[in-house]
Amino acid sequence: MTKTDIKFPQMVDYFRKEKGWTMKELANKMGKTESAISRWISGDNSPKMEDVHALAKIFDTDIDTLVYGAEVRNAKAHGIYEPIDLAEVANSDDDAVWSRLLSSGGRPLTEKDKMAIKLLFSDKWDDITQKAKDLDNKD
Repeated sequence: MTKTDIKFPQMVDYFRKEKGWTMKELANKMGKTESAISRWISGDNSPKMEDVHALAKIFDTDIDTLVYGAEVRNAKAHGIYEPIDLAEVANSDDDAVWSRLLSSGGRPLTEKDKMAIKLLFSDKWDDITQKAKDLDNKD
């Protein structure tokens, strides 16, 4: 299972049906129109991130499962789902590492995308992690 297997529209419809809700009922719970929900399920439109969070809460699931499908939930349950290590990605030419990432729109990363990410992280990785540690220490 790779993250290129995005299943958000199918998962929204699955959870809606699992709850026994019509699209109109889900729309009411979300404060959205029925046509907005229909467009999410058909894949014609994508919700804003705050709506994805709200859907996960309403459906009592995690965002990864909602976006990527049941395989993620099963993998997490068996301890085989691991977050992506950006340090590994920034310093890797291994296609297996890169295949776990997506670019916007759910398409696999191109070589140009990979190079941009490498440039962003490789030279600045130590600075980024130090700034993150500094922020943690302020709390």
